[in-house]
Amino acid sequence: MKKIKLLLVDDEENFVNTLSERLKMRDVPSRVVYSGEEALEAVASDEPDVVVLDLRMPGIDGMEVLRKVRAAKPDVRIIILTGHGTDATEEEAKKLGAFHYHKKPVEIDELLGTVKKAYREKMEDAMVAATFAQAGAFEEAQQILDEDKD
Repeated sequence: MKKIKLLLVDDEENFVNTLSERLKMRDVPSRVVYSGEEALEAVASDEPDVVVLDLRMPGIDGMEVLRKVRAAKPDVRIIILTGHGTDATEEEAKKLGAFHYHKKPVEIDELLGTVKKAYREKMEDAMVAATFAQAGAFEEAQQILDEDKD
């Protein structure tokens, strides 16, 4: 099976580096960036399958990264992982298209399960769209791909 292209975004360097190492020990390597600006550059240059994104960061915050990535790359699955979340930010993130919303601290296996579920959903959507396209049902394939934009 193809390896998940995972991007971790958090300005707390010790936390995100430790998270990356713990995921690597579970055979899920990741790329790590420390700001919203770096996240947008990483998504543009080497599109990940899944992004684990902090909300509160200096400069471009996580909510703005979520908006921009969903607009530019709607098939990228974004999981929010924040220590400063509220019910209101969770609701806003989900409206903007976040795949899931976790509050720190989260068990590594729970987060890993969410990452794998997000990746699996992305691959299933792509396969369904490809099947419709192969059958000549291009409008239906486009509708499936467009559903991710909502």
